[in-house]
Amino acid sequence: MIPRYSRPRIREIWDDSCKYSIWLEIEILVCEAMAHLGLLPAADAQAIRERGKFSVPEILEIEKRTNHEVIAFLENVASYIGPEARWIHQGLTSSDVLDTALAVQLVRSCDILLEDVAQLKEVVGRKARQYKKTPMMGRSHGIHAEPITFGLKMALMYDEFGRAEQRLQAAREEVAVGKLSGAVGTHAHLDPRVEAIVCDKLGLKADSLSTQVIQRDRHAQFSANLAVIASSVDRWATEFRHLQRTEVLELEEYFSPEQKGSSAMPHKRNPITSERLSGLARIIRGNSVAAFESVALWHERDISHSSVERVIFPDSCILMDYMLATLTELVAGLEVYPENMLKNLGLTKGLFFSQSILLELTRRGLERKTAYEAVQGAAMATWQSQSDFLTELRKVPEITSVISPAELEKLCSMEQHFRYIDQAFRNVGL
Repeated sequence: MIPRYSRPRIREIWDDSCKYSIWLEIEILVCEAMAHLGLLPAADAQAIRERGKFSVPEILEIEKRTNHEVIAFLENVASYIGPEARWIHQGLTSSDVLDTALAVQLVRSCDILLEDVAQLKEVVGRKARQYKKTPMMGRSHGIHAEPITFGLKMALMYDEFGRAEQRLQAAREEVAVGKLSGAVGTHAHLDPRVEAIVCDKLGLKADSLSTQVIQRDRHAQFSANLAVIASSVDRWATEFRHLQRTEVLELEEYFSPEQKGSSAMPHKRNPITSERLSGLARIIRGNSVAAFESVALWHERDISHSSVERVIFPDSCILMDYMLATLTELVAGLEVYPENMLKNLGLTKGLFFSQSILLELTRRGLERKTAYEAVQGAAMATWQSQSDFLTELRKVPEITSVISPAELEKLCSMEQHFRYIDQAFRNVGL
């Protein structure tokens, strides 16, 4: 079993201390880039690097007076640096620091989320290989359809989270963009070369063109990709919940010896982890709507997006990390019941072989309508009798005149359905 969730790393990315550390690094890198370009004395840039620091409680106290977080930060940093602090924030506007720091936070979060997906795929892949040939009933509309294997179901999950991996990589690239272009994006007071140098040192691309802010379509795309991944988590949580229903019981979430299922009913073993994941997916999808609403800002910038983003980005990234880690733990601990899968396969007494018979009849010359009605007649008789589908097929002259009893028996076998499983596994890289 994978240990229960305890991953502080992604939470730390979004706390005040980390945020101000990134702000300070941006301000210092700007000074160093300016010194490199001969725009300020190198000794001053060195002093700023050596003495630059901050105190979160002091910043919060100053902010009570200034009602401006960046000014409070700058005042606090200047108190530690001394006279050389006059170079800090030269030619910058608040959003230069805020948006570039946000890009760093989002990129770092993506790197952790990519690790999460890689671990999830590893666990899902192991389950897929373990149950590659374990037969179970496939369902459409919630009704028995034709046989699949549990391994094939897990291979499908593996493939879906391969796409989640691609979406995270795309989201990372979309937001790995910084800007240091001033109050309306014109570089009026800061050489564009400074922006290029600083962004490169931060592992970002300099925005090709910005206003006072980086345009929020990038952030909306990031949020949309997280929402799709959250929906994939929800999709599989929902699948596991259905398969745990008492009438199905083909698998169960791990239930520890000391765990309790209900305050009223001691017998209960509920799929609470899957239900929790489905619920949390709604939050991330809702946050993506808020990100879309933040694309349309007034002219070169307003701050209607700012309050929104202080909530949705930390919440979505931290939740996504939790959901991926929890889903990994859930899959690793699944109690799988192949015997119940076989029992459920037997409930319809072989009716799931109906398409095999229909297709063989048409291959042998029967008109499709005639073949369909002949097979359907045998199927309806099976529903209404105590016999099985093969027995009822043998009673239909339109069928037995074309297909021999031995051939019917061969058509009513699992091998027909599982011939291409190895190829399907290769298709998804398993």
